Amino acid sequence: MRSHFMVFVLTAILVLSIGVTPAFAQIDVPIVVTTEQPSYQEGDKIVILGEVKEILSGNQVTIQVFEPDFGNRVYINQVSVGADRTFTDQITAGGPLWASSGSYKIMVLYGTQARTAETTFEFGGTTGIGTTPPSGQSLTVEGFGIGYQITGGNIISITPDIDQSSLIIVIEAVDDGELTITLPREVIDAKIGDADDDFFVLVDAEEVDFDETKTDLDRTLTIGFSAGSEEIEIIGTFVIPEFGTIAALILAVAIISIIAVSAKTRLSIIPKY
Repeated sequence: MRSHFMVFVLTAILVLSIGVTPAFAQIDVPIVVTTEQPSYQEGDKIVILGEVKEILSGNQVTIQVFEPDFGNRVYINQVSVGADRTFTDQITAGGPLWASSGSYKIMVLYGTQARTAETTFEFGGTTGIGTTPPSGQSLTVEGFGIGYQITGGNIISITPDIDQSSLIIVIEAVDDGELTITLPREVIDAKIGDADDDFFVLVDAEEVDFDETKTDLDRTLTIGFSAGSEEIEIIGTFVIPEFGTIAALILAVAIISIIAVSAKTRLSIIPKY
């Protein structure tokens, strides 16, 4: 009788423990992350799911997604952690920055580098019937990925112009075409105070009209150009400094410091009479 009772008690405990186990169970690491599906196509909704071991002050998880070829970041967002210690985010697969098919990496950060996790998912590009695969490409400018699509020509280079707060885009236009370029706000922006202002766009020094869409993280411009065009300049109110300028400034400060230290050392070893 006693053994039957013990079996009943153990069975009840097992059933109850299964019933209250959360989706991620009791995690032993500070943070975990996964996606709802292992792979996605152009236009699919990617659902990102995660859980933290403990809720911190600030309560924000930073989510970043990186493309496979060059490791350029294609998405960044911050989401709140719920009372149940879980978090979720949803993004749409595809766009100018998603130029490559392959294994995209999701990295999450919660508070400190000790609370990081990552996962991957496969992105296969477009599969819709009758659709044309995008000719999207990307260039890295001072460590930031800039995605674009261009018809009628090619982009040769993209260079920041600090003095003009602009980006200089050198193109080779073999025909009339169009450039659609997604500009991270960390790279270039146009603002008056906290409000967005319009960019000023020149094609071979002539002002042109353009279409624009915006998000909190980037601004996408669609600019038309004629055959034979050579340069597109996008002028805002802020642009990242060129590495060469920063390097020159650091070098100048270093030289001045060396001269100052050398002068001080020479004075200290001159004997006093």
